Amino acid sequence: MKVVILCGGQGTRLREETEVKPKPMVEIGGYPIVWHIMKTYAQYGFKEFVLCLGYKGNYIKQYFCNYEILENDFTLDLGSKDLTFHTRHAEEGWKVTLADTGEHAMTGARVKRIQSYIDEDYFMLTYGDGVIDLDIKKLVDFHKSHGRIGTVTGVFPQSRYGELLIEDDHVVSFSEKPMDHKNSISGGYFVFHKKIFDYLENEDSCILESDALQKLAKDGELKVFVHDGFWQCMDTYRDYMYLQNIWKTGDAPWRKW
Repeated sequence: MKVVILCGGQGTRLREETEVKPKPMVEIGGYPIVWHIMKTYAQYGFKEFVLCLGYKGNYIKQYFCNYEILENDFTLDLGSKDLTFHTRHAEEGWKVTLADTGEHAMTGARVKRIQSYIDEDYFMLTYGDGVIDLDIKKLVDFHKSHGRIGTVTGVFPQSRYGELLIEDDHVVSFSEKPMDHKNSISGGYFVFHKKIFDYLENEDSCILESDALQKLAKDGELKVFVHDGFWQCMDTYRDYMYLQNIWKTGDAPWRKW
């Protein structure tokens, strides 16, 4: 089963980093966040990726084309240009398809344009800016058990604000940034049957969330897999710093490798 990762957005809310690089290439602990996402899937044996490129897509192409050189010791024969690698990294076996899906395309159009790379009944999809400690195998098993076209992972994001319990004008308790377990939101980790392509159009304006997912929900073809563990997207510079600080502790919840 292939993993499709949306990597084409401009990341306008993270301009401090995305002026010079695409959002999925913003580094957490010295590695692009898209690498962290791919490591999560690879931990469960899913090592074939299709990256949907757009804004500054060449940056991502150059990174993966040079990945072996960046991650290994090697000897270069200057005469023949032959390379001999002396170390091996954990990403052996990864296959990465880098697909240019348009500079200005919306999410639905990007997914539609990689249809030719999906040659099995099922594939997974996520965004290139969110990390999670999800058991991918359980997600896939759940999807295959219900027979619908789509599964979305429901997550419970951490509140950005402290929660006050008040009686009259007295603060009875203060809970800093509690988890909101009343309503889940889309965590962006999807599994789809290839029938999803029938819900998408090859037009830049096609939006996965409003054009396809809403229709799937209306047709009774979208199920939710509830995940109450760690999830965090990187929408803003504050999110970026939050993830960096977690990584520095040496105990990042999403690091299962």
